Amino acid sequence: MGSTGLIKFQKQPMMRKMLYALTPILLFSIFAYGLRVILLGFWVFLTAIFVEYLFERRKNKPVSEAVLVTAMLFLLSLPPSVPFWVAIIGIAFGVAFGKEVYGGFGRNVFNPAIVGRLFIYITFPLYMTSGWLKPSLFGLDATTSATPLQILRNGQNVDLFNLLLGWRAGAIGEAPVLLILLAAIYLIWTKTANWRLMVSTYGSAVLLTFLLDLFNVPKSLPTVPAMLSGSLLFITVFMATEPITAPKKVKSMWIYGIIIGLSGVVIRTFSLFSEGWSFAILIGNMFAPLLDEIVKDKKVKKPKKSISNDASEKKVEA
Repeated sequence: MGSTGLIKFQKQPMMRKMLYALTPILLFSIFAYGLRVILLGFWVFLTAIFVEYLFERRKNKPVSEAVLVTAMLFLLSLPPSVPFWVAIIGIAFGVAFGKEVYGGFGRNVFNPAIVGRLFIYITFPLYMTSGWLKPSLFGLDATTSATPLQILRNGQNVDLFNLLLGWRAGAIGEAPVLLILLAAIYLIWTKTANWRLMVSTYGSAVLLTFLLDLFNVPKSLPTVPAMLSGSLLFITVFMATEPITAPKKVKSMWIYGIIIGLSGVVIRTFSLFSEGWSFAILIGNMFAPLLDEIVKDKKVKKPKKSISNDASEKKVEA
């Protein structure tokens, strides 16, 4: 990306691919919720870049393009009607205390977008848990509506076709299931995200949800609509696969995804919170460094050269 005015950006092709994957979801959100998404995005991106710039200029370092991904993920995780000032506080907190206090890009332990979202979720719960909008053409006739999870908890049925199309209330970017699935394919194909993290996270969540539903556990939700509702798919594709905070070893990735999937379902089902995936990501982030320390991957042993081969090679050299 180079530089924009006085601010220089560090070129990061992987982060650009992530932005490419997220852009169709953002465009769908603008179509569904209106131009307010653009205004909200303007303040979120501006704040994220400015906060990182304040930290990085002291070290004479460019702003990372990763902060653009953080801003995009944070924006898409917000309710459409959240006040601008709440979003500004959230993204500023996430970049500053979820990333920069650890030393900047590549050193953060926790996902900064999730850190910012959870901060305003706990601090300003009214703005983050109410005012969900039912999608309409560019938000012209947008009205408040219950989310699919709220409908399911009331014992009512939801339209699976609308869940697939993304035409339902929820966070700005969590609804378009088909676009998120296409983004997942693109990220795996371009080796931007690891498929093991997606499969372990989503698979473990599906399995536990199915078992709870099968044994009719109190507060359990029907498996299929529950797996298409809320932010599970969005979290699986874009948050669980975040390369900085996820473990690096293959076995660790499987365990990490399972931790996120199981803890998210437990929090979603039994806690007072309407969703548990943001908490689940931070729980997984806490375990990631430990998993890479204690889990060992099998090393492929290279065949040793025979003595006769070594001797023949020396003769050739002579």
